[in-house]
Amino acid sequence: QVQLVESGGDSVQAGGSLRLSCAASESISRTYCMAWFRQIPGREREGVAAIYTDVGLTVYADSVKGRFTISQDKGKNTLNLLMNNMEPLDTAMYYCAAADGTYGGRCDPDQFSFKYKFWGQGTQVTVSA
Repeated sequence: QVQLVESGGDSVQAGGSLRLSCAASESISRTYCMAWFRQIPGREREGVAAIYTDVGLTVYADSVKGRFTISQDKGKNTLNLLMNNMEPLDTAMYYCAAADGTYGGRCDPDQFSFKYKFWGQGTQVTVSA
């Protein structure tokens, strides 16, 4: 199983940017789907973005579409999330997650959240007005 460690969380002002990174203990190509989720205590966890590691196809939650960009660096075994034009509602604990090694199917993080078996510890993002 893959080990995931997120980093990059910070406190920023609205309108600012952050880049989150997720370091994987093994090649990210060993899992078909990788994604970023976020959760605010007391609220439902939500998918942010996902990537099909084989072809690099990406999907985004409507709430972040056009502002966030998920990407992978296979050479560094990292998954990244560039967050631009951040809003206070983006304040959350952000988690990197990976599905199992079975290839095929969909990766949409909310619709197929059950596929994500491996999780990082989370990194806190706080956006102030």
